[in-house]
Formats: sequence, structure tokens, C-alpha cells
Amino acid sequence: MRRNTPIVLLSVGHACVDVYQGCVAALVPFFIAERAYSLAVASGIVLAASLLSSVAQPVFGVLTDRWAMPWLLPVSTLLGGVGIALSGLSGSYPLTLAFVALSGVGVAAYHPESARVARVAARGSHRAMGWFSTGGTIGFALAPLMVAAVVATGGLRWTPLLVLPALAGAAMCLPVVRALQERQAADGPRTTPPRGGDDVASFVKLSLAVVFRSIAFIGLSTFISLYVRQRLGGSTVTGTAALTVLYLGSTVGSVLGGSLAARWDRVTVARRSYLVAAVAVAGVVWVPGPAVYLFVALTSAGLYVPFSLQVTLGQDYLPSRVGTAGGITLGLTVSVGGLAGPAIGALADATSLRTALAPLVLMPLLSWLFFRSLPEPGGPGVVSADAAARSGSGAVKPG
Repeated sequence: MRRNTPIVLLSVGHACVDVYQGCVAALVPFFIAERAYSLAVASGIVLAASLLSSVAQPVFGVLTDRWAMPWLLPVSTLLGGVGIALSGLSGSYPLTLAFVALSGVGVAAYHPESARVARVAARGSHRAMGWFSTGGTIGFALAPLMVAAVVATGGLRWTPLLVLPALAGAAMCLPVVRALQERQAADGPRTTPPRGGDDVASFVKLSLAVVFRSIAFIGLSTFISLYVRQRLGGSTVTGTAALTVLYLGSTVGSVLGGSLAARWDRVTVARRSYLVAAVAVAGVVWVPGPAVYLFVALTSAGLYVPFSLQVTLGQDYLPSRVGTAGGITLGLTVSVGGLAGPAIGALADATSLRTALAPLVLMPLLSWLFFRSLPEPGGPGVVSADAAARSGSGAVKPG
């Protein structure tokens, strides 16, 4: 297998998994239309997937720290797809919740191990990790289009067709797992990575920065379509275009982050990106006219440039717990931002949407504040996760 092939396959496989995170919200209008669910009942479906997934990811991270489990990649991909595929077949609400929760477990199981495997496949390249993160972003963005193409045509009874990306993603995982196992066998016996270099304080600061970033992005993605439509006085297409720009900007930001980190250190790149994001969010909220689209794009890119860098930073701060680090930076702290959605909505109902979105300007500034005191891993007392991956990411660790 060529040097770059594993990371390419992992990136496409990541898209095939994260598409199911986007499918849950995209299916809600169809559940409401066909089953007459109330908004409160329908929101329980989203909650079942997001909360279970975000809480379970650190648990799977702990497990992958103890045992290397590359087989989780194809299995979890299939679980994510099968859960969504079955969700539209039963009219029972409890069964629908169970199937969506099954998909959430699959997504949760995928990310910690995939982050570890991608780190090994990337051989320390931040650009390669940026492509891996971009794959997930693209998958999430494509979910509404996929659901509309399938379910709007044939109704919820056609949801089994949504399993196709999972089948493709699982098939792509298999040659990567086999190639990495062959590489490990050729490299000979491995030793357990050192446990003494964890920088827990820096990891906590990083996690808090990721939480504030998540609040900003999820808050905007939830309300940007309605807000831009209100500001410009346009049709639904006006708001949809803003959401599309937000998603496209996130894809560009993910790729750009890896490239910038090849020239400057990750902490510096992330810190500067959050300052750009803060100015851009202010532009979204207060600059009038069509220029709002430019600021939406800058906001999205600014918030996503640090995305893959934060994953590898977390792994470097916790070199003996790279699975846990990946589970938290990719899972728990990212999904936590969704909990701010109801508060933003309530404030908008009481005042205006502009007033409700204004506090989001502070979120990237808070992320920047935490990054100001973060060190770039590699100094005394911090062991690089690259070295940990090379020395024993596949070893079973003693309890």
C-alpha cells in the first residue's frame, strides 16, 4: 500500500461515519411529518444520539488505551449505519430511540480508535491529520442532502438505503487495518509507551477551549439560516446558502489547519485562528448586507483551523492516554456545545436573534484566552504522541 493511501482511506471512512451524526437531525422533519411527533418528542431523538455518543466516546477512549482495537473501525462504522437504517422502519417511538442510540454508540466507538490509527498512519503529519478531520466534516455536511434524496423520495420506509455509506466505509477500513498490522509485524516487538509525560493541566485547558469553540460553531449552525434570512429579508434559499457557506468554510479550515501547522507550531496557529474567528463572529452579528456571507465563511474557517490540531495536541498532552484524549477532544467537549442551543433559543424568543447570537463573539475569545497559556508539546516533561505511537500504540498496556 502506498504511503498516503491509508490516510486517504481513513479520511473517506471518517466521512462515511460522521454522515450519520448529521442524519439524525436531518431525519427529524420526516419523523414529525409522517408520525406526527411534537417538537419535544422529536428533540428526544436528537438527544438520544448526541448525549449517548458524547458520553460514550471517552469510555471507548479508555478501552483503546488499554487494548489496541483496530477491528472497532469497521464494526463501529456498520453500527452507525445500521442504527439509522432501521430507525425509519418501526412506528414505535422507544424502538426509534433505541435504533438511533445504537447509531450513536457506533459513532462513539469509532472516533477514539480512528484518531489513534490515523495518528499512526499519518506518521506525525499535521497535514494528514487535517485531511482525516476534513473527511468527517464533509460527511456531516452531506447528511442533509443524502437524507433528502432518499427519504423525501420514498418516505421513512426507504431509510435502509442509508446503510450504503456504512458498507463502503467498513470496506475501506479493512485494508488500512491489515496494512498497519503488517507494518507493526515488520517493525518487530513494541514496548509500552511511557506513562510519565502526561500534562493534565494543559489538557484540561485545551478541553475547555474546545468546549467554547463548540458553543460558537453549534450555536451558529443551529440559527445562522434563520438569522441571515431575517437580516437580508430573503427566501429560504438565502438562509440555506448561509448554512452551506458555513459547512464549506469548515472543510477549508480543516485542510488549512494542517498546512499552517507545518509552518508554525499548533498552539500559535490555533491562537491566531481564534482571534480571527472572534472578529468574524462579530461581523456575522453586526455587519449589514450581503457581506454577512463573507464573515460566515471566515468564522467557519477560523473555528475549524484548530480542529485537527486540537486532537493531536490532546494526544501529545496525554501521551499515555491517546485514546482517552481523542475521545474527549473529538467527542465529549465537541458535543457539549449543543447544550447551549436551548439557552440561545430562549434568549432569542425573549429578545431577538441578534441579541441571542451576540454572546457567541465571546466564545472564540475564551478559547484564545486558554490557548495563551498552553505550551507546544515537545518540551521537558511532555512526551510526543508521535513517539508514543511509534514505540507502542499497538501494545496491550498493563493494568
